[in-house]
Amino acid sequence: MNSLFGIETEYGITVEGADASGLVAEAREVVKSYRGRFAYPWNYRAEDSRNDVRGFHAEKLTQDATDAQFDRPGDRALSQTEDRCDRVLENGARLYNDHGHPEYATPECSDLRSLVAHDKAGERIVLQCAKIRQQQINRRVEIWKNNSDFHGASYGTHESYLMRRDVAWDYVVKNVAPFLATRIIYAGAGKVGCEEKGATANYQLSQRADFFNVLQSVDTLANRPLVNTRDEAHGDARRFRRLHVIAGDANMSEYATALRVGVTNLVVALIESGWQNPLPLRDPVRAIKTISRDETFRWIVDGERGTIGAVDVQRAFWEGCQKLQLAGSDWVLEEWNRVLDGLQSDPFSLADSLDWVAKKSLLDQFVESEELNWKEDVSTLQSLDLAYHNVDPAEGLHGGLVEAGAMQTMVEESEIERAMCRPPQNTRAALRGLIVRRFSDKIKSASWGGFAYKEGDDEGLLGLPEDYPDYAALCEKLEAAPDLAAISQILQNVAASDD
Repeated sequence: MNSLFGIETEYGITVEGADASGLVAEAREVVKSYRGRFAYPWNYRAEDSRNDVRGFHAEKLTQDATDAQFDRPGDRALSQTEDRCDRVLENGARLYNDHGHPEYATPECSDLRSLVAHDKAGERIVLQCAKIRQQQINRRVEIWKNNSDFHGASYGTHESYLMRRDVAWDYVVKNVAPFLATRIIYAGAGKVGCEEKGATANYQLSQRADFFNVLQSVDTLANRPLVNTRDEAHGDARRFRRLHVIAGDANMSEYATALRVGVTNLVVALIESGWQNPLPLRDPVRAIKTISRDETFRWIVDGERGTIGAVDVQRAFWEGCQKLQLAGSDWVLEEWNRVLDGLQSDPFSLADSLDWVAKKSLLDQFVESEELNWKEDVSTLQSLDLAYHNVDPAEGLHGGLVEAGAMQTMVEESEIERAMCRPPQNTRAALRGLIVRRFSDKIKSASWGGFAYKEGDDEGLLGLPEDYPDYAALCEKLEAAPDLAAISQILQNVAASDD
C-alpha cells in the first residue's frame, strides 16, 4: 500500500469595510503578508488542470458566473504569477491565492498524525498572515475554514491520494462515487440551510453537497462533479495517478480530518485490490444531497437493488477494507467501525468527534435557550454556523470546544508549531523544505516535483525523488552539501540509481 495524501484548503476571508470585489485583492495581500522563508514563483507549465483522466484535454473549464461580478472595471489584468502570489514554504507546503481565497496545500504526508498537524499548521499560518494584514490596514481581518458564503458561492477543501495508474478509471468511478456520497455521515462539517434552488433543509450534514451537479468531470469551480477527473499526477504519471477528491468539507475537528483521510486512503487501496462494491447507488449525486438534508438521520437512499442506508454502504466498504488486513490500518478500522455504530444508534454520542454533530448540538442549545425558529432566524443561526469555523482558537466556537475539553484532538500543540516550519521527514516534502530553508533566494521556479535554480553562473534543475527509502539520510547529505550545484549532483545520482 502506497500511502501518500494531502489536503488543499481554500479559506474564507472577511475584511472590515470591504465588499466582495475588494476581498479578491485582500486575499492576495493576506498571502503576501507571510513572513517566513519561502521560494517562488510556481512553475505552472508543469501542471495542466484541463487534462482529463478519461483520455482527452478539455477545451476550457467551466467558470462560476458569479465570479465576474467581483471584477472591478478598470483594474489592470494581472499575470498568473501576480494573481496567485505563490509561496513554497520551508515546511514543504504551498500558500497562494486561489480565486479570491487564501489557499494552503499541505506537504505530502504518509501518516495521519503528520497530516493533521500540517492541516492545523495551515490554519495558524493563514491566521498569522491575516493578523499582519490587519495591522497594516487597521481593519479587522477574519479567516474562516468553511466551504460556503451562504449566498450561493462555494470554495473547496480538496484531498489528494496516490493511486496506481493501471486501475481502470470506470471501475474507480463506479466504486468511489457511492463511497464519497455516503462518507458525509461522519466527514460532513454541518450547515444551516440550503443553497440549491428549490431545496430546503433546516440543517445539513455537508457544506458542499448543494454544489454537486454531475457524476464526473474535470471542472471544480462550477458544474461540479462528485468525482473529479483532473489528471495531474504531480509525480511519475507512468505508475501513478493522483485521485483528486473535491467532494469534501473543511473539517475543524482533528479527529474528523484523520478519520476522513484515513478511511479514504484505505478505500483507495481497496479499489486497487479489485474489490467490487456490493451496494451500488442508483444516483450518487442525488444521494449525497438526500443524505445531507435528511434531518431524521436515517439517511435512506436509492440503491440499484432497492433502498439502502448510508451506514450500510459504509459498512460494506469497512468490511472490504478489514479483509485487506493492511499494516498500519488498525486505528482507522477501529474508529470507522465505532463511528458507524454510533451513527446508527445515537449520532449525538459523537459530539466530541464529528463536526456536524458538535455544531448541531451547539445550535440546538442556542435555539432552545433563545427561543429561536430554524426558518425565521436562519440568518442568526448561519452567523453561529460561520463562527464555528473561525480559525482563531480564541474566537471560534470550535476553538472554545477544544479549550473546554469537549472535542477530541489528535496532535499536541508542539506538533502543530513544529509543522509550521518543518516538513514531514518521510516524504519528498522533507527535501523541498530543506532546499527552501537554505537556498530560497536562488530558486527561479518551483513545483511539487522540484525546482529550477540559478546560483552565480550555474543554472540547473533539482528533481525530488518520489519514493526514496530513507529521506532522513538523504536530507543529511543535502544538509552537508555546500551549494545547489552539489545538491543537484546528489539528486542526479539518486535518479540514476533508481533507473
